[in-house]
Amino acid sequence: QVQLVESGGGLVQAGGSLRLSCAASGGIFMLNTMGWYRQAPGKQRELVASISTGGATNYVDSVKGRFSISRDNAKNTVYLQMNSLKPEDTAVYYCNRGNLLMPGLLPFPSWGQGTQVTVSS
Repeated sequence: QVQLVESGGGLVQAGGSLRLSCAASGGIFMLNTMGWYRQAPGKQRELVASISTGGATNYVDSVKGRFSISRDNAKNTVYLQMNSLKPEDTAVYYCNRGNLLMPGLLPFPSWGQGTQVTVSS
């Protein structure tokens, strides 16, 4: 069973930056396309960025040009660099298996606790 632990969230002013990290264990991390999801209050969880095993990245339009996803297979870790943050980026952020080019790819059944990102205006 895969265990996922997210970290790096916090409170930041609009225009600021944060770097999120996700450590994975218990699974074959390097064989899976990974993604960052977010869930804002009252909204469904959405996949916002994904990275293939080979490092190809994809983003939803709302974060394109501001967020950057990367991975270190040797450390079983995936990162999300978030720049030019906006109040609408406020959400709990999670990592899990996911691919924006393959909506049918299901995430791992277990989720981490997520990390809260709050952007003040």
